[in-house]
Amino acid sequence: MDGGVTVITNPMVSVRLTSTLSSFEVVRRFNRGITIADLKNKLELVIGTPATCMDMQLFSVSDKFLQNLEDNEALLGSYPVDDDCRIHVIDRSGAQTGAFTNLSDVEKYEISDDAYEKRPDSVRAFMKKQKVGRFNEEEMARREAEQAQREAEENAAAAAITVGSRCKVHVPGQPTKLGTVMYVGTTEFKPGSWVGVKYDEPLGRHDGSVIGKRYFECQPKYGAFVKPLSVTVGDFPEEDFGLDEM
Repeated sequence: MDGGVTVITNPMVSVRLTSTLSSFEVVRRFNRGITIADLKNKLELVIGTPATCMDMQLFSVSDKFLQNLEDNEALLGSYPVDDDCRIHVIDRSGAQTGAFTNLSDVEKYEISDDAYEKRPDSVRAFMKKQKVGRFNEEEMARREAEQAQREAEENAAAAAITVGSRCKVHVPGQPTKLGTVMYVGTTEFKPGSWVGVKYDEPLGRHDGSVIGKRYFECQPKYGAFVKPLSVTVGDFPEEDFGLDEM
């Protein structure tokens, strides 16, 4: 029996990969028997840099620079590559400078509105021909009439609601809630008439303040704004939830 020592090297090596294109670090396993050229081809799918535009540097486990991987015909295993070493890819394609992603300097095609209006093959011409959207005068007139009627109904409903009234709020798709009317009128966050309500329970969205403007006072999560048609005023006494009972 031979008393010599046999050293077995793992044919696979796990390395960390970084590049000038990204701040992220990934880990991949490679066969030590592939050439540097083959390694570049594999890294093209990982890094995104064309193999012909790569320069590669080898760093130790402690991130100390070891050497450049310059010989495309050399085997990866011929370099001092160990598990957890880092291979850094330097992109020479120009992508890291934004040469192909910054479009601010690219000359853009522009056309005046009058010229676009006269084109028979434009999207606008197609929509006019098919009477789609705003080019359907009858449909637009119907929508405007419905909107006007809705606004009139909302305004009429708002006029019948007074601050301090007890109310029941029913918004489609939500449970019915009881509360007190705290505000009636227009707002800065959306057009139309709105009713500010302080709910009896913390089922609201705010404390009476929306986008920095205060409309009424209440505890956080007790306040909400709803459309007047969702509000019914009446004798709705506040429910006793037994909070004072032991």
